Amino acid sequence: MSGETSRRVFLQTTGAAVLGIGCGIPLVRALASEIEDEQGTGPRWAMVVDTRKCAETCGKIDGSPPCAAACHRIHNVPTKIEDPKEEVKWIWTEPYEHTFPGRDPKYLSDDLRGQDVLVLCNHCENPPCVRVCPTQATWKRDDGIVMMDMHRCIGCRYCIVGCPYGSRSFNWKDPRPHIEEVDDDFPTRSKGVVEKCNFCSEKARDSADGTWTPECVAVCPEKALIWGDISDPESELRKTLAERFTVLRKPELGTRPRVFYLV
Repeated sequence: MSGETSRRVFLQTTGAAVLGIGCGIPLVRALASEIEDEQGTGPRWAMVVDTRKCAETCGKIDGSPPCAAACHRIHNVPTKIEDPKEEVKWIWTEPYEHTFPGRDPKYLSDDLRGQDVLVLCNHCENPPCVRVCPTQATWKRDDGIVMMDMHRCIGCRYCIVGCPYGSRSFNWKDPRPHIEEVDDDFPTRSKGVVEKCNFCSEKARDSADGTWTPECVAVCPEKALIWGDISDPESELRKTLAERFTVLRKPELGTRPRVFYLV
């Protein structure tokens, strides 16, 4: 997305809020709404990615990092598609400059310049993909996870256009012949549907208390990924957010991602 497009979307998203503040609504109310959204009756799942820990080990690995390989394996993501325009991915890496385009690359430190950063669906608090889907094949759960129902997807790809992070993939062909080894615990997809990261929400089925750990977090050799309930002030994730400086991807768009990056 170009800078002009990002600016236009941002203005459209925030215009109503600006008008409201101009009419006398206290600014503190707008800021407080962020806190109120995190204080529901149940958990609100989020993730923190430590970019420097990632770079220390997996940044030196050729090919997919262990977290991506594990995620794709258990979710039957096709990995043998040769055409990069048709590849399907749930979690992958992008150069730092592409991941955070709003940060001026002229003044990046040498260790960040060109560094590969882990990216995935941001499970936004305000997901544009959900708003544009005509069949409700994608929706946001009460715990904040943005889901995808491949059976209801009609392949219109509006959600792909709506997502400003490139976090969705379209199956241009039958993906099943391109899966190295099918995992029967997760359904395979068909040609003509969209798919993406689901924070391994299927693991909740085997959880006695409704909590789980996404596969990418579980296999990370450097413990660079932190997973937890952002509404719980005692969770490791909330404590990390309080103690460390984090950035979001394209925060100016108002989508409010729930994947935070330690830089």
